[in-house]
Amino acid sequence: MPELATGTLMAAEIGEAPAAVARLLAANAGAAAALGQRLRGTPPDVVVTCARGSSDHAATYAKYLIETLVGVPVASAAPSVASLFAAPVATRRALAVAISQSGRSPDLLATARAQQAAGATLAAFVNDEASPLAASADALFALKAGPERSVAATKSCLAAMAGLAQLAAAWSNDAALTDALASLPERLAEAIALDWGGALEPLAGVERMFVIGRGYGLGIAAEAALKLKETCGIQAEPFSAAEVRHGPMAIVGAGFPVLAFANADAAGDDVRDVAAVFAERGAIVLLADARAGGGTLPALAGHPALEPLMMLASFYGLAERLSRRRGHDPDKPPHLSKVTRTR
Repeated sequence: MPELATGTLMAAEIGEAPAAVARLLAANAGAAAALGQRLRGTPPDVVVTCARGSSDHAATYAKYLIETLVGVPVASAAPSVASLFAAPVATRRALAVAISQSGRSPDLLATARAQQAAGATLAAFVNDEASPLAASADALFALKAGPERSVAATKSCLAAMAGLAQLAAAWSNDAALTDALASLPERLAEAIALDWGGALEPLAGVERMFVIGRGYGLGIAAEAALKLKETCGIQAEPFSAAEVRHGPMAIVGAGFPVLAFANADAAGDDVRDVAAVFAERGAIVLLADARAGGGTLPALAGHPALEPLMMLASFYGLAERLSRRRGHDPDKPPHLSKVTRTR
């Protein structure tokens, strides 16, 4: 059992994630079924995601879900195109997916409105149901995470990923994923209870590192790297197990720390392969492996699309403990605020 500090908001909110996901799945089942049926009847030509920060990492996760389950290409909108350049949008037959905890960032709202004005259907995954983003949505998916007071988003990110998986399952009529989602809250609770304390000392004094994932796990690699930056002061850079084999791998040598997330699927095989290459060079490789008997950090096996959510839940506990181990306050990273109003 990991030793979370009950006094930190981040620890409390990590512990609240399973209940938040349960609320989300129950509240949005009808909306997901209705939009899924509509999308099957009139498939969009493209899905455009609108998000920043942790929400954008959820969008990366959604990209792999949608492209593998229904085959519709997914692209990430650059918010400044609408907010700074006021450039016209011509997507028309599109599904716009906006993801936000607050639903109030001006550039996100400008992007969502521009997509709608061009004819896109706007699906909003938002925690603040009284926000402008929620009010403007054609299909609203409330994250149901409750107040999130720690600057580092945890339960809202997991809720967004779960909600996106719920929509993808409904759209694709994937019975196996739908069934797996029903037990996700319990599996998240199990994942939070796993002890990743073995990574504390190897990361206690590092200044830079890589975080590796691929496929469904790429979004959580980006999210883990962000949390390591904002809560622990580590310059953590995320890479696909494929992309890291190009220029970035040149700097990985003896003693260089690497955190890797490996699903029990073909994408996970590539993560395991590159982790082995780095270990042979003497790198400090911390591998979370959903395949039985693998890895240096414990991970739960399950539906391939949901294994990353369970690994992320385990990682969040590590980030909270590592932040304190390094002398930081995980609830109040320097120079950051909960709502970032970019334009």
